[in-house]
Amino acid sequence: MNEYSSQRAYSQRQLRVGELVKQNLGELFLRNEAKIPSINSKLVTVTEVRMTPDLKTARVYVIPLGGVDTKETVKILTEYSHLVRKALSKRLDIKFLPKLTFVEDNSFEYAEKIEKIIKKNKDNDKEKKRYN
Repeated sequence: MNEYSSQRAYSQRQLRVGELVKQNLGELFLRNEAKIPSINSKLVTVTEVRMTPDLKTARVYVIPLGGVDTKETVKILTEYSHLVRKALSKRLDIKFLPKLTFVEDNSFEYAEKIEKIIKKNKDNDKEKKRYN
């Protein structure tokens, strides 16, 4: 692998703008300012926003409340991303308003899976100690 792999660190600017977009999207969804039909945006949580180096594209990680119908929520948000972007433009004053790409956030499922594995290993260790 070369030095420009996918594990490259984000610049301070990318992190700062990403956090700004995340906060504003969260408030926008909470107040239902995007007026997205067929979805209650109050139930959508923005967990992370990752910006490209040129700050023209934002990958928005979202999860609906309870984690149900995640794929459907992402599909609807992607379909109506122009409405979200329009509402976001009224809140942000930056040179280029980023193009929004919505992605389902699987980090909570992943963390839960790891937690179960750790718990299972601890239980196995207790069983081994009991019989030794």
